[in-house]
Amino acid sequence: MTDFHHISVADTATMLAEQDVIIADIRDEQSFANGHIAGAYHLNNGSLSQFMQQVEFDQPVIVVCYHGNSSQSAAQYLAQQGFEQVYSMDGGFSEWQQSQPFERDNDA
Repeated sequence: MTDFHHISVADTATMLAEQDVIIADIRDEQSFANGHIAGAYHLNNGSLSQFMQQVEFDQPVIVVCYHGNSSQSAAQYLAQQGFEQVYSMDGGFSEWQQSQPFERDNDA
């Protein structure tokens, strides 16, 4: 697959509850520290190589940004790198935090 899929906040929460899913949060470091989906991987240019080595290509990856726009190009990139199930979460973290639990880094 070389394309990503769109996924809603509700469907993301369901997938997280039911299977092993990687949340790849591409927001800036301060925004990530201030709040992110529990267990999310902070994906940026500096951590991309490590991410590619650690995550299995058949594991579902859901890319999260601020509002669901930037995550689309990142999701497309990951799909082109060989990840088989890649999603861009519509509404981004701003929509997630309105209805779903999230965590903050202790030092934020």
